[in-house]
Formats: sequence, structure tokens, C-alpha cells
Amino acid sequence: MSTGSHAGRPKSWVAVTIIFAGFIVGGVGITLGPNWAVFGAGAALAVLGGIVALAVDIMTDVVVDDPRQ
Repeated sequence: MSTGSHAGRPKSWVAVTIIFAGFIVGGVGITLGPNWAVFGAGAALAVLGGIVALAVDIMTDVVVDDPRQ
């Protein structure tokens, strides 16, 4: 595993990508009218990404850096 503060397991980045895609789809749905079906699909995708994030235990990827001087 990497040691930088933005490191993470690939499974965690997949979860983040799913959540991000959900926000993008939902945002497009809001700007298209609004198109509530597309917005709902984006919201469902974001929730699915959250479930995936919980399943892969994304919070254990937190890296605490040494204090800076």
C-alpha cells in the first residue's frame, strides 16, 4: 500500500468512483429539465456506491501523517 495521504486500496477507489458517477448522473438529471428519473438513477447509484464503500471498509484507508514542522 502507498504511504501518501491520498493512498487507498483499489477497492476503495472503485467505491469512490461509483459515488462520483452517481453525483454526475444526478447533476445531469437536475440540469435537464429537471428529469427526475435520471436524478433518481444518479441518487440510487450514489447510494450503491456508499454501500460498496461500507462493504470494503473504506474508512480503514485513512492515513495519519506525522506532524509537520
